[in-house]
Amino acid sequence: MPVTGHSALRRFVDEIVIPAEPELDAGGGLELRTLAQDAGLWARPLPAELGGGGQPLADYFAVAEDEGRSDHGPDVVGSASLLTVRMLAAHAHPELQDAVLEDLVAGRVHMSYAMTEPGVAGSNPSGLRTTAERGADGWWTVTGRKWFTSGAARADLVLVVARTGDGFSIVAVPAGGFRVERELDVLGTGGQHEISFDAVRVPPTHLVGEPGQGMRLAGERLALGRTLRALRWTGQAQRCLDLLADRAVSRALGDGVLADRQLVQRLVFESELEVRSARLLTREAAELVALGERAPVEVSLAKVAAARALNTAVDAAIQIYGAEGLTAATGLPRLLRVARAARILDGADELHVTTTGRRLLTRRREAPGR
Repeated sequence: MPVTGHSALRRFVDEIVIPAEPELDAGGGLELRTLAQDAGLWARPLPAELGGGGQPLADYFAVAEDEGRSDHGPDVVGSASLLTVRMLAAHAHPELQDAVLEDLVAGRVHMSYAMTEPGVAGSNPSGLRTTAERGADGWWTVTGRKWFTSGAARADLVLVVARTGDGFSIVAVPAGGFRVERELDVLGTGGQHEISFDAVRVPPTHLVGEPGQGMRLAGERLALGRTLRALRWTGQAQRCLDLLADRAVSRALGDGVLADRQLVQRLVFESELEVRSARLLTREAAELVALGERAPVEVSLAKVAAARALNTAVDAAIQIYGAEGLTAATGLPRLLRVARAARILDGADELHVTTTGRRLLTRRREAPGR
């Protein structure tokens, strides 16, 4: 009998996924997907006609925080492909849709997304140098290099943002058409790759959307992706807060426990304040994105707030655990890596601060009555 409900997903992540994180870090744990399927938790937000659960985006947002308590949660329960499935379902050629979508939802096909390039500032995508040139026969020739491409080593296809004339387009390059140059060491862990394309030819059916629409499609993907990351980072921040509080009330110190100390109480307060604030902001952004809005101000606020909450909560938890908090057994070093990367991923915090501040001031200047 499949388990259902918000609490079922949280229990699955806490009891099945989190204990298996070391194995999942090493690329194992594929059997956990079968457990998620048996529990009725597989691919819930993906289209029902493709084999997913058909859960509305707004309903999925309501549980994404619990799913994200582990960085591996979305992959284990089959929702990690949400961004790609939505992009392909809306914009891919019918032949490409028929070839990959059902297998992608089922977890039999893996796809990566390649946008960032070495030597090009991530905040300035107009500087991307990878090219896709269309020949007289309609086929595209892709040449260039990408990095920080998640899961490229196991990808069956990679969606590549490439320069096409004066604009950018997205082309799906199959395995064999790209070379994995190296796995990037990201704060001591892997999963990110640098890949190259040496005049690889792909058919016209592998163009996603129309020529020149690449940045618009990337923008659609980015708004949803940032919102999901913010929700998941909030879930991990809550996990750190749970660990912090449990340790504080159980760790004997003198004739009492750590929780009796005012400085410990302050750490709990500061972490709780950050996590609750991030949760409110991420839910506000999620409500707007679920309605189809870009909501750049709300999404940026949520992204920065969630990253800060995770940094605050994991640092406090490690401090309360003491030397033990530096060991992998607590899970805190892994969460610390995620927290530090969160301030850079999906746009560095500084980018969000400046662009959002500019938007807010522009709104004020343009407000009626001024």
